[in-house]
Amino acid sequence: MFDTMEDAPGTELAAPQVPVPLRLFVFRVQPNRSTGSPDDTVVGNTVLINPVVEPLGAEKQLRWEGCLSIPGLRAAVPRFTRVRYSGVDCDERPVTDEVSGFHAGVVQHENDHLDGILYPTRMTDFRMGFNASCCIGRRYGRIDPCHVWGHAVRMHVGAGIAGSAGVG
Repeated sequence: MFDTMEDAPGTELAAPQVPVPLRLFVFRVQPNRSTGSPDDTVVGNTVLINPVVEPLGAEKQLRWEGCLSIPGLRAAVPRFTRVRYSGVDCDERPVTDEVSGFHAGVVQHENDHLDGILYPTRMTDFRMGFNASCCIGRRYGRIDPCHVWGHAVRMHVGAGIAGSAGVG
């Protein structure tokens, strides 16, 4: 699964996406994706089997997400700002963490796949963009791709959106 994730290229991948009928996903948070918050920890390739993801508070933030299951598009998705997750790794060792930022978004996105949920189901703000325009916007310091070269379409005006989640 790590090879598939890296070839995509993505930062996370759930077993049902490849398709393997198991409750597990793989992910990583690279330094350039972390917000720098103490809870938005950088982690290398990680396996999480039978995960449990719990919100830590009610606060949510819109963030740009893409998905290997919906190629080429990104959209504004509300995610809990902070979560606690637990499960086991491939050696049956416990894995647990409390995270925020990009790390929290990745875990929530992949856990949704295990329940058959794709990000459009979670959308409340219907801004969408194409991968190229989202990337161009990030390069020039803009989060909202709707202002970049007309490649994205603004369907609804809403709150600000956090940095893009990985493709997974």
